[in-house]
Amino acid sequence: MTDDDVLAEFRAADALLEGHFILSSGLRSPRYLQCARVLMNPRRAARLAEALATRLPAELRARITAVVAPAMGGVIAGQEMARALDVDAMFVERPTGTFELRRGFRLEPGQEVLMMEDVVTTGLSSREAIKAIEAAGGRVIAGAALVDRSNGTADIGVPFFRLIWLEVPTYQPDDLPPELQAIPAIKPGSRAAA
Repeated sequence: MTDDDVLAEFRAADALLEGHFILSSGLRSPRYLQCARVLMNPRRAARLAEALATRLPAELRARITAVVAPAMGGVIAGQEMARALDVDAMFVERPTGTFELRRGFRLEPGQEVLMMEDVVTTGLSSREAIKAIEAAGGRVIAGAALVDRSNGTADIGVPFFRLIWLEVPTYQPDDLPPELQAIPAIKPGSRAAA
């Protein structure tokens, strides 16, 4: 699957929008990515995960015995990646603000795990998820994401594989380029409009 094929999947799902968007951080952007929309179709989600799985080196794929994803956004991506690799899928969640493995999920001491995200921007949630996986006994040997929005700057502490790199420029509300100034801003996503 080429980058153009991946972008076509996102656009077909209305998961990659262009316009003037107010992000959760308050920053503004001409692009908005909603991975949940691209993952809501099981066949599309499977295609994307399978394409990413083929980008993992064969020796690494052979070592992975489980995929663990951070909730909430990574759950579907993690499930589909686990299906593509034919291993179990689990997730970590934050019931009290810190990621932990719950719901009867267990990792054997030293079990080799792939940590899977839908989108990586700064890598912070990936590092937090890896810490929780390791606290539960697993050994994260790689991380993966459908989309890398970090501009290549995210360091998650393990080898990192992505399906696509997507530049999503951001601007302060009082320092917008003219093309954004000319378009009304909207706040998409799961939070209320600002």
